[in-house]
Amino acid sequence: MSGARTRRQAVAAAAEAQTVAHNGNGKEQQVLAQDSAVDEVHENIFLFWPNIIGAKNLEGYVRIVLAIASLAWLPVHPRTSSLLYSISCLLDALDGYAARYLNQSTRFGAVLDMVTDRCTTACLLVFLSSAFPRWSIVFQGLISLDFASHYIHMFATLAMGGSDTSHKSVDASRSKILNLYYTNRTVLFLCCALNELFFIALYLLAFSSPLLSPGLLQIVPDHEAVAIQKGAEVNSSLLSHIFINPYSAGALELARANKMDSFWPWVLAIVSFPVMALKQIINVIQLVKASRWLAEGDITARRTKRLSKKA
Repeated sequence: MSGARTRRQAVAAAAEAQTVAHNGNGKEQQVLAQDSAVDEVHENIFLFWPNIIGAKNLEGYVRIVLAIASLAWLPVHPRTSSLLYSISCLLDALDGYAARYLNQSTRFGAVLDMVTDRCTTACLLVFLSSAFPRWSIVFQGLISLDFASHYIHMFATLAMGGSDTSHKSVDASRSKILNLYYTNRTVLFLCCALNELFFIALYLLAFSSPLLSPGLLQIVPDHEAVAIQKGAEVNSSLLSHIFINPYSAGALELARANKMDSFWPWVLAIVSFPVMALKQIINVIQLVKASRWLAEGDITARRTKRLSKKA
């Protein structure tokens, strides 16, 4: 109640000061009235609900906490980690409603959104690089493309379009596919969701050695099973000496082996792969278009300053 009373008193004081200013008491009193009004409408952008739970073009602190928790469980708890990571990503789907309802879209939120997306995906790809070392160069390339594409696109939007221009405001004359990607919410959601789903499926496959399913493996005869079991006991004792650190690469790989059936991860990977590939193509297009936009601005600036290339 005291807070509400204080706000009402501030509003009344601002109105009274504005009235005095209109009665001809000079510019100084008008400035004071404006300062009072500014104090009254001061808002803490960092505590906007869209920034806390997720809003249009924004990501929330809740999503960051969930992402960190999922990354902490990455090495040996695939189900828990996948669940937390998926919830963190799905919070992005709720962003538009909260922002429009609360009228709390901010530039800070837009940057927080992009940084959260890039960092969480990069962290997952780093894990995949260690889980599938043969494909590490591919995952490293995807991380580089993702960061470079979005950074240059954001910078080009601010430099060429102005500080008030959203990075999602892409004119169709510049790129029809980027215009569709950023303006159609269904397309944007499906591309981002299935792109993350593909990497989650690969993450789950890291915990299952057989290509299809453990159920499809041949049954081993009893006498061979006994021999294998004896060998496993010897290997287990040797491994306990080799992998003294439980967080070493070899120990973690051993801990991941055959933890789950691989059938559904393969299904998810196959279904989501085309959209993931499309998302990477869009990243390349975004990188090229943003680079060309910046180059156009450089050419215009050089012509304005009458600069010419030295022989």
